[in-house]
Amino acid sequence: MKILVVDDEKLLVKGIKFNLENEGYQVDTAYDGEEAVERARVGGYDLIMLDVMMPKMDGLRACQMIREFSTVPIIMLTAKSEDVDKIIGFESGADDYITKPFNILEVKARVRALLRRASISTNAESGSVIKAGHIEVDTKKRIALKDGKPVVLTSKEYDLIELFIKNPGRVYSRENLLNIVWGMDYQGDIRTVDVHVHRIRDKLEANPAEPTQIMTKWGVGYYFKE
Repeated sequence: MKILVVDDEKLLVKGIKFNLENEGYQVDTAYDGEEAVERARVGGYDLIMLDVMMPKMDGLRACQMIREFSTVPIIMLTAKSEDVDKIIGFESGADDYITKPFNILEVKARVRALLRRASISTNAESGSVIKAGHIEVDTKKRIALKDGKPVVLTSKEYDLIELFIKNPGRVYSRENLLNIVWGMDYQGDIRTVDVHVHRIRDKLEANPAEPTQIMTKWGVGYYFKE
């Protein structure tokens, strides 16, 4: 597995690199957002760790740019702990969030969990194409299409739409979705679910303001309309 670690604190990067390499990962490093985007374009990474506050280009902007061409899992690193900052990170396309100062054991656990979920989804035996209205999902290639045209989704966005389209009519609470898509060990804000549902509506619904397939059951949760 190949990981890119990006932070302008070189001592911190050195420590993360050392610990992840001891776990058997191949680790590349970078120290600003521009370099992160350049490396992501050609590096073939399985996961990227991005600091939020960096020179030349901050991590949020770098994350947004990477999302224009890649669905690689991204973990944001930040000294900020306010919920609003985490929401902004998820809006930018991040899959997970770790607040500094952190325990390196937490970092390794988050990396393992995110890579494991991505691997399970990628290697799923179900290779059928599922189509519902104007939305289409290829579970083998892990891609979604709108009116026959591929749409760039993050790994979590894809996991959500695949879950929904495979289980039409089933209503999932936000707690259900956190446990299924993010995992039982996820410690983030429950509003992360709302952010991701909003994003897949923006990308896949014909009119996101008036969704016809990715629906809300008020007071309960979300479901995919048959």
